[in-house]
Amino acid sequence: MPNQPEAAGQAGNITSSLEECLTAIGRMFTDTPDLIIRRLVIKQTGEQAAIVYLEDLTDRLALNQHVLAPLQLEAGNPNGDFVTTVGYVKPHTEWNYIKQSIMLGDSVLFIEGRGEAYLLDTKGWPQRAIEDPQQEPSLKGAHQGFVETGSQNIAMIRRYIPNIELKMKRHVVGKRGQTVVSILYLEDVVNPDVLQKLEQRIQAIDVDAIINTGELGEFIEDSPFALMPQLILTERPDTAASQILQGRCVVVVDGSPTVLVAPVTFLAFFQTVDDYSTRWSISTFLRLLRLFAFFAAVFLPGIYIAVISFHFEIIPVRLLMTLGESRGQVPFPPFVEALIMELTLEMLREAGVRLPAPIGQTSAIVGGIVIGQAVVQAGLISNVMVIVVAFTAIASFIMPNQDMVAAVRLMRFLMMMLATWFGFVGLVIGLMTLVGRLISLNSLDMPYSTPIAPFRSADWKDTFLRVPLWLMNSRPVSNRSKQARRQGKSREWKEGGKP
Repeated sequence: MPNQPEAAGQAGNITSSLEECLTAIGRMFTDTPDLIIRRLVIKQTGEQAAIVYLEDLTDRLALNQHVLAPLQLEAGNPNGDFVTTVGYVKPHTEWNYIKQSIMLGDSVLFIEGRGEAYLLDTKGWPQRAIEDPQQEPSLKGAHQGFVETGSQNIAMIRRYIPNIELKMKRHVVGKRGQTVVSILYLEDVVNPDVLQKLEQRIQAIDVDAIINTGELGEFIEDSPFALMPQLILTERPDTAASQILQGRCVVVVDGSPTVLVAPVTFLAFFQTVDDYSTRWSISTFLRLLRLFAFFAAVFLPGIYIAVISFHFEIIPVRLLMTLGESRGQVPFPPFVEALIMELTLEMLREAGVRLPAPIGQTSAIVGGIVIGQAVVQAGLISNVMVIVVAFTAIASFIMPNQDMVAAVRLMRFLMMMLATWFGFVGLVIGLMTLVGRLISLNSLDMPYSTPIAPFRSADWKDTFLRVPLWLMNSRPVSNRSKQARRQGKSREWKEGGKP
């Protein structure tokens, strides 16, 4: 009996019979009207052949110009074999590999009398143009964002690091989706233990498919039940390249417009690419402002509830009279008042995201103004609470990473409940719990709170502070890189231009 699969998905090798191969293809791809089987005679060799491909995943122009035209129109060559002008031609004999290649956009050439098929590089699925990053806008950075094609994303990273030490390891994740996941790193810099652990976690994933990078991150992070994100998702090629140069790994998921950076620290979520293209003093101020905004977004509503409910004696008399007048007609306790406003803000935020852009912006602005004014006039919410919620929202907008912003939104509700039950004591308990959780977390077994705990004095040049770039001669110690040296002595002159 010929060695051919009897049903789709069955393993085996192809035969030398063209008809048997095409019959096997028909059994595999049932109810697939976009599967094209085109028979032809190769003019260069006189052999009977057939091209098999999926119409919607193939670049038909490349197929016609670089495969069909050379095979049918060009004369024979001295080697006595067929000639095409596509990117690659890979002979293969296993049905499973051939089937998967067709599903990924390759064309397959079967030739009568040959016991192997030839995979032709004719991929051409729908793609979008490279655009500005939507979630991570930059004033002075590049105006290029990742797209949904993994090869393009890798090419954009290679443009920033054209170095032979930039290596890549590929893995296929998913039993059905067969998503290509690529790990990019500098071989002479990255810690091999970190790279090995990342590979092990990716290889251990057993799912039908991985659709986007966020799903992959949830499978490989150290503490999946923690509120804090332990991996950075970025849509900026310059940010990804900068992280690779620091000794970290970048994971590119084919089909997703974001890449994953690991391992990372808590303070890395408050850094942006603009920090390195702005004067160091301004960057330091902005980083401190983001950290202040983090604590304000987490604790400010809770502080308001604690002061009004338990510790009103610390309020100056004039301010206390103003608060009393503002809350005189409010029928709800401070926690319910804050909860109503926070939930309203969350609904407006979600509505602005889900609606089309012009309508979403209008609804968020109009909804915030109308609802805020209406609830105050109706006596349901005090004026001060509207100010507190508005300040909290602004503080959350300052933080550059949206995953951290989402975590802050949830932590804010926890702090509000603690303040309602225990006042300032509850907030202190919440702060201690937050600090303890930060210290206990890891990112690929690297301490999440470094360089604070454990204390790494050498890494403080790029944490809360951002010292001048010419003083950052070493890579972060917390990354445990094989090569610590980042740069040499780039500034040979003193202030005033004198050597």
